[in-house]
Amino acid sequence: MSDVNQTATFDARTELKDGMEVRAETRQFEFVIDEPESLGGTDEGPNPVEYLLGSLGGCLSIVGRVVAGEMDIEIVELAIDLEGDLDPAKFEGADVDTRAGFQEIRASVQAELRSNDGDPVDDETRDEWLARVEQRCPVSDNLGGETPIALDLS
Repeated sequence: MSDVNQTATFDARTELKDGMEVRAETRQFEFVIDEPESLGGTDEGPNPVEYLLGSLGGCLSIVGRVVAGEMDIEIVELAIDLEGDLDPAKFEGADVDTRAGFQEIRASVQAELRSNDGDPVDDETRDEWLARVEQRCPVSDNLGGETPIALDLS
């Protein structure tokens, strides 16, 4: 996608099955979304917010690889631990002022980055790499900014 004005469209389809189980499809992939038994599901797969955390970590990792290549940096190791706190009150139907989603998402990045000569990169380069990654991650952008959702019932 070298053309800056080019748009890429992605799609997915979900179908509710028994209980809380949802089957999702995108391209040639299918995956299960479910809730743990404690939330009324059968624990057949991660729940939607767990997929959201995984999507953010996956996107940061992929963008991290792209940015590292552009900066002539080698990623020796990259792991991201993500967590978020969610107040279930609104989800459960309570009339509260809190958000239905995460109040905050915390991402702890552990990265071993090396220059082309094999030396560890300095702190300034690490910080620049991480800033570029955060700025360019589409999932982070969607989570951090308001993304309009056109929801219709057909």
